[in-house]
Amino acid sequence: MIIEKDVEIVLRDGARLKADIFRPQGGGKFPAIMNLGTYQKDKHWVPPPDLEEKDNPYMNWETVNPLWWIPRGYAAVRVDGRGSGKSPGQTDPFSPQEALDFYDAIEWAARQPWCSGKVGTLGISYYAMTQWLVASLKPPSLKAMIPWEGAADMYRDFAYHGGIFCFGFVANWYNNHMAHHLLGKPQRQNPDTFAKHWLWHYLRDSLDRGQYRGRQAVWENIDIPLFTVGNWSGMGLHLRGNTEAYVRARSKHKKLRIHAGTHYHPFYAEEARRDQLRFFDHWLKGIDTGSMDEPPVKLLIRTGGGKNYRFRYENEWPLARTRWTKFYLRPLKQTARHGELAEGALTNTAPKTRGSLAYPASGMTKAGVASASWTSTALAGSLPRMGASFETGPLPADTEVTGPINLVLWVASSTEDMDIFATLRNIGRDGKDVWEIGQQQQPVPVAKGWLRVSHRKLDKKLSLPYRPYHTHDERLLLKPGQIVPVQVEVWPTCMVFAKGHRIRLDIQPRDGIGAAPYTHYSADYNTGTNIIYTGANTASHILLPIIPPKSRRR
Repeated sequence: MIIEKDVEIVLRDGARLKADIFRPQGGGKFPAIMNLGTYQKDKHWVPPPDLEEKDNPYMNWETVNPLWWIPRGYAAVRVDGRGSGKSPGQTDPFSPQEALDFYDAIEWAARQPWCSGKVGTLGISYYAMTQWLVASLKPPSLKAMIPWEGAADMYRDFAYHGGIFCFGFVANWYNNHMAHHLLGKPQRQNPDTFAKHWLWHYLRDSLDRGQYRGRQAVWENIDIPLFTVGNWSGMGLHLRGNTEAYVRARSKHKKLRIHAGTHYHPFYAEEARRDQLRFFDHWLKGIDTGSMDEPPVKLLIRTGGGKNYRFRYENEWPLARTRWTKFYLRPLKQTARHGELAEGALTNTAPKTRGSLAYPASGMTKAGVASASWTSTALAGSLPRMGASFETGPLPADTEVTGPINLVLWVASSTEDMDIFATLRNIGRDGKDVWEIGQQQQPVPVAKGWLRVSHRKLDKKLSLPYRPYHTHDERLLLKPGQIVPVQVEVWPTCMVFAKGHRIRLDIQPRDGIGAAPYTHYSADYNTGTNIIYTGANTASHILLPIIPPKSRRR
């Protein structure tokens, strides 16, 4: 393997980025696999001992392992984005400038004497997110892409879930990487890195009224072969972008894969590397690997608890044989319920008369109601359970839920706005949660969705019965007691709820269980009373994608 360090890439404006190149020895021309981002190309990542690819000096966070790819006839190119690592300039992650820089870097690589002229992009998270943005610019030499767990809309997927700011992740992510650069080795070469008021702009631009253009995938421009890969555990950051891509990108040749578990184990698994290699061999080398002859959708079917899951091939997304089933919310009559007991039931029939269930929008702590103290956000998730929960009875048979979910509610508040945090949970026969493995190895529930009620306006062209799409371009504030219908986008999921288990829905005014690290900022109107209405002409329900058992594929 030939290794070239700190190679300069000169951009159209004269800026110079630094890149590391790994390529096969000897003559020949090879396709290039490229990454561009702020995670420092020189920073050695020591993987966990149970990773299927073992540690070596060339391992780098969320990028391909050169020791595996170079012997298979590829070059790997890692680029420090502008203002990060060894590349001077102004740091602006997920920006139009970064996408333009990536475009220039791709075309630079294609012109090199060792390159076949064909470039593919492959990487996790950041290195998937930048793929959407550069592909939207259509660089001529970009011939195929594999965005592995990548948010595609920096408003809806990353910063504002349902219009609610994802404070816990966004602020910590940015400040962490600023610290890595200013308090670590990169500071020696780039002391003004991360100087841009990046976080301020995200907080300031709390509506999607044009400021996020260039930070969102332009689906009609993405028409190259596409292998979009999501993670059922990626609710709060990545999963939505990958499923939206499969449905909305213009690519004629596209595949969707969704797995589960951590952010990194699936990417480096032998089975996954074979999927990646077969796709690139087909599109970057012209080898008939059979990859495109297989059904285009490959889903890991979760059965609860994270063990012995198997992949299943499908022909489309969402699945054509889905039985879209409404589970109606019905308040229970008991008044002295507490702890983990549900305040309501999920039933297959709507209540004939209107009912309601009220709950406080804020919980009392030892310091009083959440205030301006930083602890009100730092301790998110530490308050007692709030809101209302609804639960099915014990399921009479195994019940598969696979696909997008729409939570339709009629709500009111004593204040001008309210936040809805929805959590779908798998409750075992013992009454305890059956947890899944999250991207950061944390326990997570089945699915989550969010909506600030003032953001309830729908985009009529993009909304689907099972996946609402909100414009987020204006605030429709409430009048005290005003009843309004809302549709909450619950991110896609897959779970076979076992016989005897219960499906539980939590509706809360703040982050519920299993939210960290994707916790949210609670605004200053969270001291009132919220009401959910049920039955009659306010028949609140959750629309679940039930997959018939006899037609499940293997």
